[in-house]
Amino acid sequence: MTSPRPAVTAATRVFAVLGRPVGHSLSPDLHGAALEARGLDAVYVALNCGDDEIGGLLRGLALAGGGGNVTVPHKARAAAAVDRTTPEVERTGACNTFWARDGEVWGDNTDVAGFRGAVAALLPGGVAGGRVALVGAGGAARAALAGLVDDGAGEVVVVNRSRERAQALVDEMGAGRARVGGGLDALQGLDLDLVVQATSIGLSDGDPLPVDLDGPARVGAVLDLVYGPSGTPLVRAARARGLPAADGREMLVLQGAAAFRRWFGDPVPLDAMRSALSLRGP
Repeated sequence: MTSPRPAVTAATRVFAVLGRPVGHSLSPDLHGAALEARGLDAVYVALNCGDDEIGGLLRGLALAGGGGNVTVPHKARAAAAVDRTTPEVERTGACNTFWARDGEVWGDNTDVAGFRGAVAALLPGGVAGGRVALVGAGGAARAALAGLVDDGAGEVVVVNRSRERAQALVDEMGAGRARVGGGLDALQGLDLDLVVQATSIGLSDGDPLPVDLDGPARVGAVLDLVYGPSGTPLVRAARARGLPAADGREMLVLQGAAAFRRWFGDPVPLDAMRSALSLRGP
């Protein structure tokens, strides 16, 4: 028999993940398990909100003693809504974690550390010197490119529906290691050590595959930053071809651990966080 959850009172701190869509988010499971493991008087929920609401909502939560996370498509808007930012927010222009300290609302981008950890789990040899295809140019792609540059990727080919947006990402953050590939046909015939899928395609099982895995000459591994209860169509397609592949849950756990540390300090109950996600599918 499980013990009853403690009552929510005026002293209970409220944390939330803010986004649209947000119903698929595993963050409430992840952080709910962590809060219970630490015995903290706090709750974590998912809140669906629009662009015009994100600033007021995150500031209200933080200044009331809580905080939270930000997911698609609000990470850039969140970066502009906070008072103080960490270097990772300044570098990427995206904020996924917020809290208050001394009356000011702070923002961080823990996606960078989460992405690097997810790549290390998928590719124990790392990406140093390798060629990576990065699909997308939004907030998740910005964190991914930062991590790939930090880990010494030899070349990052950025493909996106908007070539202008991809070029802006390369110019701002490529550090001489990235180039614009144009559309997905730019991956035809390339030898790729890693494909990173950083768009929102795949949130629904009915979505088309965001990448044709038969187009490149070689694909070493696939990391889809989207996740779902039964994986994603891209991950299933990659595994059917015998490729190492992972969805975004390991990145979610590791960025969530970094966010939890911002809010509550150590220790971070990482085992409880991973166990919570394992209950939601492979």
